Amino acid sequence: MRQEIKGDPTPPKSRVVAPVLAAIMLVMTAACSSPQEDIQQWMDEQSRHMAGKVQPLPDIKPAEQVSYVGYDYPDPFRPAATAIDLDMPASEFRPDLTRRREPLEAFALETLAFVGTLEMNTEKIALIMFQAPTTGEPAGQSEGTVYQVREGNYMGQDFGLVAEIHDTELTLKELVEDLNGEWGERVTTMALKDPLAEEASKR
Repeated sequence: MRQEIKGDPTPPKSRVVAPVLAAIMLVMTAACSSPQEDIQQWMDEQSRHMAGKVQPLPDIKPAEQVSYVGYDYPDPFRPAATAIDLDMPASEFRPDLTRRREPLEAFALETLAFVGTLEMNTEKIALIMFQAPTTGEPAGQSEGTVYQVREGNYMGQDFGLVAEIHDTELTLKELVEDLNGEWGERVTTMALKDPLAEEASKR
């Protein structure tokens, strides 16, 4: 004999489990959303309340013009003693740097020897010979070359002016500069030398 049961045939436990599974699926679906989408959504919400503001440029003021008044001041890059002497008159012994140099001014005075004189129309001419320095170095091409020098010519590297020529000596007036930048005159005398006698003494 079969009995028929009316109503919902689903067991009671099945009716309880179904809603729970639906809730779990909903949570898992929400948890599976992309993190980049969340960040983009947050940035979109924040940008709605942000408004940029650019500060205006400051006014450009013209530069103030200042007159330079230091032309008459001492040069700070020169020694103090020289700066103090700027108001002093120029030395009478200051050399003429614009003058064209003469050939014998290329040699040191120690390498030049007064070896004789000549007379031409009552004018005395000195004979000057170049001698290589005795330092063991080979002699240059001008070794033994003799030059003619008159009064008023220059020789040596200190602006040496030939002032007087005599038979046995020659007088030079040289210009030298001291530590303070002041020029002075130095008188140098060259005695007559016999190059043949000196060469014989070295043998």
